[in-house]
Amino acid sequence: MSEIDRMLAANAEWAERFPGSKDVRPARRVAVVACMDSRMPLFQMLGLEVGDAHVIRNAGGVITEDVVRSLTVSQHVLGTREILLVHHTQCGLQATDDNSFADLVEQATGRRPPWAVRAFRDAEDDVRESMRLIRESPYLLSREVRGTVYDVDTGVLREIEDPAAPHHSQAGGGPLQRGQDR
Repeated sequence: MSEIDRMLAANAEWAERFPGSKDVRPARRVAVVACMDSRMPLFQMLGLEVGDAHVIRNAGGVITEDVVRSLTVSQHVLGTREILLVHHTQCGLQATDDNSFADLVEQATGRRPPWAVRAFRDAEDDVRESMRLIRESPYLLSREVRGTVYDVDTGVLREIEDPAAPHHSQAGGGPLQRGQDR
Protein backbone atom coordinates (compact mmCIF):
# COMPACT_ATOMS: atom_id res chain seq x y z
CA MET A 1 0.00 0.00 0.00
CA SER A 2 1.41 3.41 -0.96
CA GLU A 3 1.56 6.31 1.48
CA ILE A 4 -1.16 8.09 -0.46
CA ASP A 5 -3.37 4.98 -0.25
CA ARG A 6 -2.84 5.00 3.53
CA MET A 7 -3.81 8.68 3.66
CA LEU A 8 -6.97 8.10 1.63
CA ALA A 9 -7.94 5.21 3.92
CA ALA A 10 -7.35 7.42 6.97
CA ASN A 11 -9.56 10.09 5.40
CA ALA A 12 -12.39 7.60 4.91
CA GLU A 13 -12.22 6.77 8.62
CA TRP A 14 -12.04 10.44 9.57
CA ALA A 15 -15.00 11.33 7.34
CA GLU A 16 -17.15 8.93 9.38
CA ARG A 17 -16.44 11.08 12.47
CA PHE A 18 -16.54 14.42 10.60
CA PRO A 19 -18.30 16.99 12.80
CA GLY A 20 -19.45 19.15 9.90
CA SER A 21 -18.17 22.24 8.15
CA LYS A 22 -17.02 25.46 9.84
CA ASP A 23 -17.39 29.08 8.76
CA VAL A 24 -14.96 30.00 5.98
CA ARG A 25 -13.81 33.00 8.05
CA PRO A 26 -11.20 31.92 10.63
CA ALA A 27 -12.75 32.07 14.10
CA ARG A 28 -9.62 33.54 15.70
CA ARG A 29 -9.01 36.04 12.87
CA VAL A 30 -5.37 35.01 12.53
CA ALA A 31 -3.19 33.78 9.69
CA VAL A 32 -0.13 31.64 10.37
CA VAL A 33 2.79 31.61 7.94
CA ALA A 34 5.07 28.67 8.65
CA CYS A 35 7.67 26.39 7.19
CA MET A 36 6.44 23.18 5.58
CA ASP A 37 8.71 21.10 7.85
CA SER A 38 6.92 17.91 8.91
CA ARG A 39 8.28 18.17 12.46
CA MET A 40 6.04 21.15 13.21
CA PRO A 41 2.51 20.04 14.24
CA LEU A 42 1.10 23.56 13.94
CA PHE A 43 -2.43 22.90 15.14
CA GLN A 44 -1.31 21.07 18.27
CA MET A 45 1.61 23.38 19.12
CA LEU A 46 -0.47 26.54 18.73
CA GLY A 47 -3.64 25.23 20.35
CA LEU A 48 -5.65 25.58 17.15
CA GLU A 49 -8.77 23.72 16.07
CA VAL A 50 -10.15 23.29 12.57
CA GLY A 51 -11.65 26.63 11.54
CA ASP A 52 -9.51 28.77 13.87
CA ALA A 53 -6.85 30.13 11.51
CA HIS A 54 -5.54 30.27 7.99
CA VAL A 55 -2.30 28.31 7.69
CA ILE A 56 0.08 29.15 4.84
CA ARG A 57 3.12 26.91 4.56
CA ASN A 58 6.13 26.91 2.25
CA ALA A 59 9.80 25.98 2.35
CA GLY A 60 11.30 28.12 5.12
CA GLY A 61 8.07 29.95 5.90
CA VAL A 62 9.49 32.85 3.89
CA ILE A 63 7.41 35.80 2.74
CA THR A 64 7.06 35.46 -1.01
CA GLU A 65 4.78 37.19 -3.50
CA ASP A 66 2.36 34.28 -3.21
CA VAL A 67 2.34 34.44 0.61
CA VAL A 68 1.48 38.17 0.38
CA ARG A 69 -1.27 37.27 -2.12
CA SER A 70 -2.70 34.69 0.30
CA LEU A 71 -2.47 37.06 3.28
CA THR A 72 -4.19 39.78 1.25
CA VAL A 73 -7.11 37.45 0.45
CA SER A 74 -7.14 36.28 4.08
CA GLN A 75 -7.50 39.85 5.33
CA HIS A 76 -9.65 41.53 2.66
CA VAL A 77 -12.09 38.68 2.01
CA LEU A 78 -12.00 36.53 5.14
CA GLY A 79 -11.39 38.95 7.99
CA THR A 80 -8.05 37.97 9.54
CA ARG A 81 -6.18 40.74 11.33
CA GLU A 82 -3.14 39.15 12.97
CA ILE A 83 -0.24 37.28 11.40
CA LEU A 84 1.98 34.79 13.22
CA LEU A 85 5.25 33.67 11.63
CA VAL A 86 6.65 30.27 12.63
CA HIS A 87 10.19 29.43 11.55
CA HIS A 88 12.17 26.66 13.23
CA THR A 89 15.58 25.37 14.20
CA GLN A 90 17.47 23.00 11.88
CA CYS A 91 15.64 24.25 8.76
CA GLY A 92 16.63 22.69 5.47
CA LEU A 93 16.99 26.13 3.89
CA GLN A 94 19.87 26.81 6.29
CA ALA A 95 21.84 23.99 4.62
CA THR A 96 22.10 25.67 1.22
CA ASP A 97 22.22 29.04 -0.48
CA ASP A 98 20.28 30.41 -3.43
CA ASN A 99 23.02 29.81 -6.02
CA SER A 100 23.97 26.32 -4.83
CA PHE A 101 20.33 25.29 -4.80
CA ALA A 102 19.75 26.67 -8.31
CA ASP A 103 22.89 24.82 -9.49
CA LEU A 104 21.62 21.58 -7.94
CA VAL A 105 18.24 21.86 -9.64
CA GLU A 106 19.83 22.77 -12.96
CA GLN A 107 22.23 19.81 -12.79
CA ALA A 108 19.37 17.42 -12.02
CA THR A 109 16.79 18.75 -14.48
CA GLY A 110 18.65 20.81 -17.07
CA ARG A 111 16.57 23.86 -16.06
CA ARG A 112 17.54 26.65 -13.69
CA PRO A 113 14.61 27.81 -11.54
CA PRO A 114 13.44 31.37 -12.31
CA TRP A 115 12.75 31.96 -8.59
CA ALA A 116 15.08 32.21 -5.62
CA VAL A 117 14.76 29.51 -2.95
CA ARG A 118 15.28 32.26 -0.33
CA ALA A 119 17.81 30.33 1.75
CA PHE A 120 19.02 31.86 5.00
CA ARG A 121 21.66 31.18 7.65
CA ASP A 122 19.98 32.52 10.79
CA ALA A 123 16.31 31.72 11.54
CA GLU A 124 15.90 34.71 13.87
CA ASP A 125 17.25 37.13 11.27
CA ASP A 126 14.94 35.64 8.65
CA VAL A 127 11.96 36.04 10.99
CA ARG A 128 12.86 39.73 11.39
CA GLU A 129 13.20 40.08 7.60
CA SER A 130 9.80 38.41 7.15
CA MET A 131 8.20 40.81 9.65
CA ARG A 132 9.73 43.73 7.75
CA LEU A 133 8.35 42.48 4.43
CA ILE A 134 4.85 42.17 5.91
CA ARG A 135 5.00 45.63 7.49
CA GLU A 136 6.09 47.11 4.15
CA SER A 137 3.41 45.40 2.06
CA PRO A 138 1.00 47.99 0.65
CA TYR A 139 -1.79 45.41 0.20
CA LEU A 140 -2.50 44.34 3.77
CA LEU A 141 -5.18 45.91 5.96
CA SER A 142 -3.36 44.98 9.17
CA ARG A 143 0.36 44.61 9.69
CA GLU A 144 -0.03 43.15 13.20
CA VAL A 145 2.70 40.54 12.85
CA ARG A 146 4.62 38.54 15.42
CA GLY A 147 7.48 36.16 14.70
CA THR A 148 8.64 32.98 16.39
CA VAL A 149 11.20 30.20 16.09
CA TYR A 150 10.11 26.67 17.02
CA ASP A 151 12.78 24.41 18.53
CA VAL A 152 12.36 21.00 16.86
CA ASP A 153 14.27 19.31 19.71
CA THR A 154 12.26 20.71 22.65
CA GLY A 155 8.91 21.78 21.19
CA VAL A 156 9.38 25.30 22.58
CA LEU A 157 8.13 28.23 20.52
CA ARG A 158 10.22 31.34 21.19
CA GLU A 159 9.05 34.81 20.20
CA ILE A 160 11.58 36.93 18.32
CA GLU A 161 11.87 40.57 19.27
CA ASP A 162 11.19 42.95 16.42
CA PRO A 163 13.09 46.19 17.00
CA ALA A 164 10.88 48.04 14.49
CA ALA A 165 7.58 47.09 16.17
CA PRO A 166 6.00 48.89 19.12
CA HIS A 167 6.77 47.35 22.50
CA HIS A 168 4.22 44.63 23.35
CA SER A 169 2.97 46.61 26.35
CA GLN A 170 2.18 49.47 23.95
CA ALA A 171 0.64 47.16 21.36
CA GLY A 172 -1.57 45.41 23.90
CA GLY A 173 0.13 42.06 23.46
CA GLY A 174 -1.52 39.00 22.04
CA PRO A 175 -2.08 35.37 22.87
CA LEU A 176 1.63 34.58 22.61
CA GLN A 177 2.58 37.44 24.94
CA ARG A 178 -0.19 36.93 27.50
CA GLY A 179 0.48 34.03 29.80
CA GLN A 180 4.25 34.08 29.36
CA ASP A 181 5.76 34.85 32.73
CA ARG A 182 9.43 35.35 32.00
